Amino acid sequence: MRGVTSKAGRLRRTLPLSEGWWAKFDLLRTLVRRDLDARYKGSVLGNFWPLLNQLSQLLIYTYVFSIVLNVKLSLKGLPDESKLAFGFWLFAGLLPWIAFTSGVTQAAGAVVGQPNLVKKVVFPLALLPLVPILSAFIESAFGLTALIVFVAIFYGVLHGTLALLPLVWLTQLLLTAGLGYLVAGLTVFLRDIPQTLGVILNLWFYFTPIVYPASVIPEAWRDWVFWLNPLAAISEVYRDIVLTGEVTHWGEWGVAAGVSLVVFCFGLSVYRRLRPAFADVL
Repeated sequence: MRGVTSKAGRLRRTLPLSEGWWAKFDLLRTLVRRDLDARYKGSVLGNFWPLLNQLSQLLIYTYVFSIVLNVKLSLKGLPDESKLAFGFWLFAGLLPWIAFTSGVTQAAGAVVGQPNLVKKVVFPLALLPLVPILSAFIESAFGLTALIVFVAIFYGVLHGTLALLPLVWLTQLLLTAGLGYLVAGLTVFLRDIPQTLGVILNLWFYFTPIVYPASVIPEAWRDWVFWLNPLAAISEVYRDIVLTGEVTHWGEWGVAAGVSLVVFCFGLSVYRRLRPAFADVL
C-alpha cells in the first residue's frame, strides 16, 4: 500500500494538473470501484466473476467454432493446422465490441439513474457517464488477459506489439466516452434513446467484421467499412497486436483515432450544453 501511495505521489508531482483535477480523478476512481463492487455484492466470488465470465466466453467460442464446427483460419505467426486459431481470433475481435456496447448502453442511463447527484450543485456531472464506461473497460481487461495467457500457453508466443495496447485503449475509450456523453445527455430529454441505441448497435455489429473475416467484404466496400467504422479498425488491430504480432492496419487505426477524437469532442460538447437543464427535467 505504501508503494502504491508513493507512486501516486510521484505521478501527481510529474503531471501538471491542478488539485481540482486530481480530486475529480480520485472521485472517479472511487465511483468506478463502488460500481464494480455493487455489481457482484453478496456473491461468493465477488470481483472474480468478470474473469470467469470472460474466460467462459473464450472457451465456448473456441469449442464451438474450432472443435465442433472445425472452422480453421490461417493467421500469420500461428500454426496453419491450429484448431484454436479461429476461436482466439473471434474472441479478440469481440473484446473491444463487448466493452464498447456495454459501456455505451449503461452510460445512456447514467444521468437519469442518479437524480440525487444531478441536483447537487457541487457534484461534477461530467463523471457520471464515465463510471459505467470505465467499469465495462476494466471487466473486458480480464478477458484480454485471459486471451493473452492462452495464446502464450498454446502457441508459446508473447508478441512485442502488446506494448501498443495502451494506444488502442485510448482510441477505444475516446470513441466510447464520446458516444456515452452524447446518449447520456440526450436520454434525459428523450427516454427512447436506450431502446433506439439497442437497434442501432445490433445493426452496427453486423456491419463490423467481427464474426466474419474482413476479406469476405466486397473489395469495393471494404475501404469504406474500415474508414467509416472505427470499431472495425479497433477490432482488427486487437487481433494484429495479440495474435499475429504485426500491425497491418496502421492507416485504418489512424483514421479511427481521428474519428474517435472528433466523436469525443462532439459528445462532450453536447453533454455540456445540455447539462444546465438536467436538474430541471429530473
